[in-house]
Amino acid sequence: MRRASHRPERLSELIRHAVGAFLTADVRDPRIGFVTVIGVDVSADLSHANVRVSVMGTEEEKAKSLEGLESAARYLRAQLSSELHLRTSPELHFRLDRGIEHAQRIDRVLKELKEPED
Repeated sequence: MRRASHRPERLSELIRHAVGAFLTADVRDPRIGFVTVIGVDVSADLSHANVRVSVMGTEEEKAKSLEGLESAARYLRAQLSSELHLRTSPELHFRLDRGIEHAQRIDRVLKELKEPED
């Protein structure tokens, strides 16, 4: 029986850290607003990585930030390859994670339900 490799998990954490560092220090694209990396899911064959991000702002600002991230994906992939000494670096795909928004909406509804009606 072959043990499951922990490599995708390790690689996803390294990518999360590297993309987060890029967002705090190296971003030059004005389209990219306040973006937080929520998590990274790396495919079993390590060829693709879905980077889940949370973006502050309107729907239009979120779309622009995703556009900016997608255009930076090739640059980021090259950076990852050299920083992490990877033979082949996974292709990066950015996805909007709406989990935080959803949690805030639920919190707001619960607070509204708790408030006594005057």
